[in-house]
Amino acid sequence: MPPRQRLTPAARRAQLLTVGARLFAAHPYADVLMEEVAAQAGVSRALLYRHFPSKQALFAAVYQEAADRLLAETRFDPADSLVEQLVQGMDVHLDYFEANRNAVLAANRVLAGDPVVQTIMTDELDALRARLLAVLPLADGNAHEAVSGVLKSWLVFVRVLCVDWLTHETCTRTQLRDVCIGAVLGALRPLLAEDPAPDWPRRSRTPGREG
Repeated sequence: MPPRQRLTPAARRAQLLTVGARLFAAHPYADVLMEEVAAQAGVSRALLYRHFPSKQALFAAVYQEAADRLLAETRFDPADSLVEQLVQGMDVHLDYFEANRNAVLAANRVLAGDPVVQTIMTDELDALRARLLAVLPLADGNAHEAVSGVLKSWLVFVRVLCVDWLTHETCTRTQLRDVCIGAVLGALRPLLAEDPAPDWPRRSRTPGREG
């Protein structure tokens, strides 16, 4: 165990979250032990449990921090086209999914019945939906309700598709991203006052050459 450092409670919590995030990213959920978190943080198990009473509580805190960061890094800039905004948002999330595959699979499968973790994901999807609604060219209030429903379903579709992709990588990352973007554009076109992406779909690429 590394020598223990005296930290403020807030700094200690942040340190434990950093260690926890690293271990949940590197290992399947079942293989992450609280004893190992404590050892890598250089603290006693008792101190770790004072901050996080269970592994699920630690994971939920790690995932909440990740969700907050993803929302902060996802930009919906009116100066960009809708496709550019969708590409940026998808890339931010796919960067995280690839770097934290085990954590994402844990949240969506191992802890699929955990209400705290599921609420974290639902809240992030709701926030993304609200921000997308704010940048779309909606004709009236009826369109707003219809588009909101489409976006809610689309975000769940993206979540399921990305989790399946992390389990069985059946296409390239670029193909996955473009499938998701194409799905929402196709679903939104009948509901919007103007085509949000007249230049989409892009010209086809040679399979296997995408990044």
